[in-house]
This record gives sequence, C-alpha cells and structure tokens, in this order.
Amino acid sequence: MALDDTKGGPATASPTASLSNDHDFDRMDPSGVKRGLKTRHLSMMALAGIIGPGILVGTGGALANGGPASLLIGFGIIGIIAFSVTQSLGEMTTLYPTGGAFVTLSDRFVDQAFAVAVGWQYWLVWACVLANEYNVISSLLVFWSDKVPVYGYFLIFWFAFLAFQMLGVESFGEAEFWLALLKIGGLLAYFLFSIIYASGGLIGQKEALGFRYWHDPGPWANGFRGVAQVFVFASTFYAGVEAVAVAATETRNPSVAVPRAIRQVIWRILFVYMGVAFFFGLTCPSNADGLANGASRALRSPMTIAIQNAGWEGGVHLINAFIFVTVLSAANSSIYIGSRTILFMAQERMAPSFLGKTNSRGVPVYAVIFTNLFGFLSLMNISTGGGKAYSYIINLSGVSTFLVWGAISFTHIRFRQAWAAQGRAPDQLPFQSLAYPWNAYFGVFANVFLALVQGWTTLSPFDAGTFVDAYILLPLFGVIYLGYKFWFKTRFWRSHEVDLDAGMRKDLDAKDKYLHSEDGERVPARKSFWKRLLENL
Repeated sequence: MALDDTKGGPATASPTASLSNDHDFDRMDPSGVKRGLKTRHLSMMALAGIIGPGILVGTGGALANGGPASLLIGFGIIGIIAFSVTQSLGEMTTLYPTGGAFVTLSDRFVDQAFAVAVGWQYWLVWACVLANEYNVISSLLVFWSDKVPVYGYFLIFWFAFLAFQMLGVESFGEAEFWLALLKIGGLLAYFLFSIIYASGGLIGQKEALGFRYWHDPGPWANGFRGVAQVFVFASTFYAGVEAVAVAATETRNPSVAVPRAIRQVIWRILFVYMGVAFFFGLTCPSNADGLANGASRALRSPMTIAIQNAGWEGGVHLINAFIFVTVLSAANSSIYIGSRTILFMAQERMAPSFLGKTNSRGVPVYAVIFTNLFGFLSLMNISTGGGKAYSYIINLSGVSTFLVWGAISFTHIRFRQAWAAQGRAPDQLPFQSLAYPWNAYFGVFANVFLALVQGWTTLSPFDAGTFVDAYILLPLFGVIYLGYKFWFKTRFWRSHEVDLDAGMRKDLDAKDKYLHSEDGERVPARKSFWKRLLENL
C-alpha cells in the first residue's frame, strides 16, 4: 500500500514510490549536507552521545539539593517524559527525515511562527550547554596545571573544536562512536565499583556500605522543594535524547538507523540516567561538603567523593580524566547539533540566510562558527564566579528543554490529525509511536506543567535574579511567536491543508507495507502494540 492518499482528489505519486537510484543516499543531501553517518554512529549517539560533565558533576548539585530519593524520582519522571517525546519524534522523523527535524516539522504541521520560536529555543539549549562545556574543560585542565590561564585553555580548545568540525560529518560520527564507548565503559566500571563498595568487597574495607546514606543523612534533603529543584537539573542532563532527529538527514540509511536509535533511548534512560541516580545516591552522602565546595569540577563529582571515601585519595585524577573525555564528546556534539539546527532554519528563512550555506564537504561553515562563537560566554566565569554562572546556564537550558519537548509532542498531535483528516491509516506509518494519543498529550501537558512550576522555589524567599532566570524564556517564546506571526503574516495550518507527501525519503518506500533492514531482510511494518513495546525494550 502506497503512502500517498488514495481516497479522493487527484492521484499523486508518492515521492517514496520508487527507488530509482540505489546510491542516492551515498551522495549529498539537497540541503547541502553529506549523508555520512552510519547506523552504528547514530545508535551510539542515541545511547551515550551527549552524556557530558553535567551528569557527572551537576548531579552532585542535584543530590545535595534533593537527596538520593529526590534524585531517583526526578530522573525517573523526566525519563518517562523523555521516552514519550522520543516516541513522537521517532514516528515523524522516520517518515520525514528532512533537514531541520522537528523545527521543520513544526513549520509543516503547525505554523512557521511556531517553528521559529521552537528553533531558536532549541538552538539556545545548545548554546548554553556549549558555553558550560568550555567552562568545564578549562577548569579541568587548570586543576592539573595553572601555568596556562583559563582563557588560554579556552582558546586552544575553541580553535581545536572548530577545526575538527570542518573535517565533515564522517569524522564527527566516528569520533562520537568511540568516545561514546569510552563513556559507557567508564560508567559501567563505576557501577561495578559501587556494587562492590556497597557489599563490603573492597580490599581493606571493614564493613559493607549498604544503604547507609539513605539512613544518614537520609533520603530527602529539602522535601518536595528538593524534588522540584532536581527536575531542572534532570531536564538539562536529559537534553539530547531528541538529537538523533537532527542527525537523520546526514544518515545513510535512516529507515533503519532512526527507528533503531529511537528504540535505544529506553536503555539510555535506564542504564545511564537511572543508573547514575541510583549509584550516586548509594555511594555518596547528600551532605558531603565537596558537592558544593569542591575546589575543582572533579572534586565536586559524587564519583570522586565516593572513591575518596573508599580510601583512594588519588582517584580524583582518574575522575578528572573521565570527565575530560566526556566533555570532549559533549562540546563536539553541542556544536554539531546547534549548527545543524541553525543551518536548516536559515534554509527555511527562519534565520539569516548566510547561515544556510555549506561547503563542498557538506559542512555548514558559517553555522558552525556562529554556534561556536557563543562558547565565549564561558569566559564570564572569570569575573562573575563559576558557581553562579553555572546555575544560570543550567536553568536557561533546562526551561528551554521543557518548551522544546512540549512543542515536539504538540507537533506530533497535529501530524496525526492531518494524517487522519486526509484518509490515511496509522498502519501506513513505518514507525508507530507507542500508546498514541495518550503519550503525545502526556508529553504536552507534563512539559508545560514543569516549565511553569520549575521556578517556584525562587518565590519563597523571593530572589529576583533567579526568578527572572527561571521564567524569562517563557514570555520570550511567546514574543518570538507573536512577533514573527504578525510581521510575516503566517498561518496556522488546518489538517486538510498539510502536505503529507513532500519530504518523504525514497528509502522509506512502504508501498508493500514492508521495511527493509540493512542486511536485506523484509520486516512486516504492521505489528501489534505488544510487539512494538518489546522492540522498544
């Protein structure tokens, strides 16, 4: 059965109706980027790509504010929301792996003004994250040697990351693949250490640690207030689960790579985020002085505190090296995601047009430079103090994440409404979101709710600075949307007006209701809810 509408209206051939050139996806995309990412690249990006120092160091702040129970609750709830959002995103991106991902899809299914607001919010997430990564990498190296000033380390890595991005997407994908393996290996090693430490199996350990820190200082640090504070931290750490959609356009075989990457998000949530929340709370007390007053990034990590409490004082250097590896990956990914977001926005006239150009290697040079320039925000730490600046950056990127995730779920609802209004069945979709429409509506309401309440802790006692930091992006979203809509007279698309055919990739041909895996197997597209649930696990 073809994906084009066969009920009423003139017959229109679907862009997916033929595979006239088997090598079409080995060449340049019409947007100018190169299809150079392999399935294994995208899979590792989904599993561990954006894991950075935030989750290794920033989790210490969340643990100190909320306690181990709050950490589990906060990471668990945000994980459920993230899984819901990626299900919505997977359904749309598998069908339309076009440049711009959910920003372009928001333009198609909702309103271009809405897409502009979403796109700039999403770019802001990665601009904030990138500035923080530069701050972290500079402070890590100063810990080992302060002979080079902070700004010196910053400039060295600023030019190094810029040069690496110019090598092309193949180099980016290969580097992320191996760095992701190192990150997973490092986390697995720490989880094993935690189990042995809690069981009393370390050499020279006199008694088992068990759940001692759940009793003293206890599971809660600040009651519900602590849980609310963990939400903001967790949303920032989870930012990036949607990034596989941004990379879909540069993937050689998106019909296989994108669904597989989306399905692996559940393991990222369970293994990485919930694993970190559990084992950090198990091995590090929430009242540890180092979580707030550590002299370096590594010393503020729960991993360092746990290893030192276990008797290895020199372990800080190992953790410092591990954090250094993660920040290399996180900064590299931040530049990639931010530059691709602004590239496709520029090509759709949502950003300055010069940012939409690429070179012969498929590299968006101007978009890369523009995004990387915002890394200079990290230098403000020299004058304003790292802790305060880090807190502001965390809050900005966390609120933006809630807004973008809510927009993705809302766009999915609009897509399904258009799909049904034009007489098409869900069985025609090559990847179906689990539990639609409940998961999509849950994604909208949960993200809007958290965006509204995440800053309530600033009200009592009232802190004007943190209050503005917590809520400034909410009216900004509305200002961008209404301003663009008024100036350019954009329309909110009705379901029957949406063009459902343009942009489908040829390798998503579903005319016989089959998908093809990379090894040539034919896999039925129509599956029961339970089979699809099993695939996601």
